[in-house]
Amino acid sequence: MEALKHVLTEVSDFVWGPVMLALLLGVGVYLTVRLRFMTWWRIGTAFKQLWRGRQPGGGEGDITPFQALMTALSATIGTGNIAGVATAIFLGGPGAVFWMWITALFGMATKYAEAVLAVHYRETDERGMHVGGPMYYIKNGLGTHWHWLGSLFAFFGMLAAFGIGNTVQSNSVADAVESTFELPTWISGLIIAGLAGAVIIGGIRRIAEVAERLVPLMAAVYVAGALVVILVNVDQVPAALATILSDAFTGTAAAGGFVGAGVWAAIRFGVARGVFSNEAGLGSAPIAHAAARTNDPVRQGTIGMLGTFIDTLVICTMTALVIVITGAWTSGENGAALSAAAYASGLPGLGSFIVTFGLIIFAFTTILGWSYYGERCAEFLFGVKVIWPYRVLWIVALPIGAIGNLGMIWLLADIMNGLMAVPNLIALAVLSPMVFRLTRERFVAIIAE
Repeated sequence: MEALKHVLTEVSDFVWGPVMLALLLGVGVYLTVRLRFMTWWRIGTAFKQLWRGRQPGGGEGDITPFQALMTALSATIGTGNIAGVATAIFLGGPGAVFWMWITALFGMATKYAEAVLAVHYRETDERGMHVGGPMYYIKNGLGTHWHWLGSLFAFFGMLAAFGIGNTVQSNSVADAVESTFELPTWISGLIIAGLAGAVIIGGIRRIAEVAERLVPLMAAVYVAGALVVILVNVDQVPAALATILSDAFTGTAAAGGFVGAGVWAAIRFGVARGVFSNEAGLGSAPIAHAAARTNDPVRQGTIGMLGTFIDTLVICTMTALVIVITGAWTSGENGAALSAAAYASGLPGLGSFIVTFGLIIFAFTTILGWSYYGERCAEFLFGVKVIWPYRVLWIVALPIGAIGNLGMIWLLADIMNGLMAVPNLIALAVLSPMVFRLTRERFVAIIAE
């Protein structure tokens, strides 16, 4: 087992090496600059469009624009916001948080472009459902000679879903529930599988209905809990922010149970965990946005970029600040245990329950969202006949993941994330002129109105 873990670690280090970081940040920076930083200064407009998107509106599609973002967020806001942030700090020091922020700021343009292309190049399948995502904008945007690249993305996405969206989530929930309520992990796994199956069987419409109710609630409760801890320790906030900024460029010295980390570790784990959390560049979120009931790709793209903003710049920041201001990052704990220790220290008696509640709800909705992503990837490769077998396999994998080895699962999830990101980033770079053209045409139309 140790030998396998060593091999997976080597593969993960290679996949998430300098080339991947350059691709992720480079594409994000390129899109941000070419879009004239509109993803930053149109945040207010994006929230207004999101609010209006609660209503069906005009255009083709299966779910409202609001439901599309909530479905994307249901898959995005998961254990990465709690365990992933803590792992980034444990391995890279507080400075890793800064690189998570940088990844998110430029990742907003990546998410925008993904959603624009997803709506523009989507198709209608044999069931009359709207399907899209990187495999479809590669196929329809780049031409038939690039079809292999779309199939490669779908293959990686179909498999990655079982890591990032299934076993990692059920494992984190089972571990948290066992620690807090002493419930055996196998029981938690069976409960998760039963609840998830009841929703997944209804397809995207039922997933979207659950997501639009659960996601805003869970985000509000978690952020409120974090704000209480931050306000109780408000005098520590300036020092915490200073530590994050300084350690991002100097590394972090050993302290308490923290063994120390260099600048490269801060960058590597900050970017990797940031992407794992907000999924900008992975190509997963556009699969949900392709189902939105709209004929305006730019509008959906503007709504879509909020996914990265909400996930990383709001929720992940809350977790990171709690960990740093309470000093829990020097405890030697890792993952969800570190977040729980930080919340328990900042809010005795209630903090650990906030983390447990957040993990359970975040992970459950992630399981729902990623089941749809993996299913669409499988459909692209094998047709609609694969949908039901894939759903059954998805449900069966949940209790297996609940009793698995967390370290091994995290490594596999990291590797799969990187592999599915490559085809998507290549497509975004090549199809970026279409994103810019659609954006210009939309703004010209707004001015004309």
